[in-house]
Amino acid sequence: MYRLLCVVLVAGCETPAAPVVPEDAYVVLDAPAHAGPGRGGGLLAELRFAVVGDTRPANLNDTAGYPTDIVRRIWTDVEAEIPKPTFAVTTGDYMFASTNGIEVGPQLDLYLGARATFSGVLYPTLGNHECTGYTISNCGPGTHDGYTPNYTQFIDHMLAPIGETKPYFVERFAAQDGSWTAKFVFIAANAWTDVQAQWLDLTLAEPTTYTFAMRHEAHYSNTAPGVDPSAMLLAKHPLTMLIVGHSHTYQHIPAYREIIVGNGGAPLTSNANYGYVIVARQPDGTIQSTSYDYLTHAVVEQFTVAPNGLAP
Repeated sequence: MYRLLCVVLVAGCETPAAPVVPEDAYVVLDAPAHAGPGRGGGLLAELRFAVVGDTRPANLNDTAGYPTDIVRRIWTDVEAEIPKPTFAVTTGDYMFASTNGIEVGPQLDLYLGARATFSGVLYPTLGNHECTGYTISNCGPGTHDGYTPNYTQFIDHMLAPIGETKPYFVERFAAQDGSWTAKFVFIAANAWTDVQAQWLDLTLAEPTTYTFAMRHEAHYSNTAPGVDPSAMLLAKHPLTMLIVGHSHTYQHIPAYREIIVGNGGAPLTSNANYGYVIVARQPDGTIQSTSYDYLTHAVVEQFTVAPNGLAP
């Protein structure tokens, strides 16, 4: 369980100063002491969150064809959930824009405008379209493709508001009553380096009741540089659920403890309709995942897993 640290003094309790560490050093951090989701995670009355994925237009630089209405309707549905999830995770691909054009910013603005119908906190995953658009692409420091506008504007527009500066990060949550802990580990398979691999191994080793891993590509889309290496690390550690996108469909793959949520507005690749997923902790400690059709709100699939990701 995460410890909320303080030093008891005669005058009360104060928070120790954070140690100064190298930028890429791994540091075990406590769950943020603030109530509700925010920067770094937070203390929650219940664990309940939404998943939305793959919201890009069908064609390159087709900003006029951005699926704004679909994206807005999905997030409006999430906002209307009872009880409403206090935060959401997304699985990547918020744009389909060339790295040498001017459409990146306008497409992100359209996404963020449509997403604003949901009042909760959003934690986004990096997709291949936030690099060069190719599944094999790799962006960021020390990579083949370096700093594309797609990458840098994703960092500025979508990660900066939650206090993150890198496309891989962890959000730590704990129950207000101390009954459970959870970490949400965001893997950037299209910004993969040895530094991220070392960070991921240490982060996954943190003992928590639940571990949710977010990565854009599913296990079979392994031309993305970080898919196979991160899969090897995930196999070493406890895992409740791997949440991915990339394929424009919804699918549950129990053998990999994986759900694909890529039906958020991008052109569909199966007979699954657009929709979203609600993941919620149950009173018995299991995790229930429910996929919804965004037009009818019909339940597409519902399943329950134990904290180790297996059938209870």
